[in-house]
Amino acid sequence: MRLRSKPVGAIMAGGQGLRIGGQKATVELHGKPLICYPVAAVQAVLSRVAIMAKTGTKLPALPGVAVWIEPESPRHPLVGITQALALAGGRPVLVCAGDLPFVTSELIKRLVKADPGRAPAVIACADERMQPLLGCYQPRALKGLAGAARAGTGRLIDVVAALDPVLLEVEDPEELFDIDTPDDLLLAAAMLDRRGVPVARRP
Repeated sequence: MRLRSKPVGAIMAGGQGLRIGGQKATVELHGKPLICYPVAAVQAVLSRVAIMAKTGTKLPALPGVAVWIEPESPRHPLVGITQALALAGGRPVLVCAGDLPFVTSELIKRLVKADPGRAPAVIACADERMQPLLGCYQPRALKGLAGAARAGTGRLIDVVAALDPVLLEVEDPEELFDIDTPDDLLLAAAMLDRRGVPVARRP
């Protein structure tokens, strides 16, 4: 893959996380900040990875990861996606939500390698329901998303669906499990226990 066409990884961390008590990126899951899980999966595939965040967003130490600041308003997931596309220098952007602890590097590779054809994006989905915050967006997607991002209106899933993206079916639906509430966090911890993942111990 040519350098210019190789995607930039963009981890979305600009949300307020109100339902989980704020500062979602630093909420601990199994002894690690939540955002560390998707960052590790994306870093295993892409050499250039950035966090999309608002000014003042609390983030853990993430070696090798840049922080790209998105506009303070409006507060809408599209703002992070469009800002990443604007800053990527004409390269595609592999968008990944910062609250997807079960996303794997294998799925990231599939999204990066998938042929979008003339579509502006390849989006992960399970049972035909897409996760618009996990997908590879081409530079041409910016035109179709910019208006809604500036207005800060419309459901993200509806705006992205209107682009008519290629949908990539996920083999394990748990990879799309996202954490919005304390109950989700407890469930994710139980899922990690079930998988035999040890709790991370701080030095």
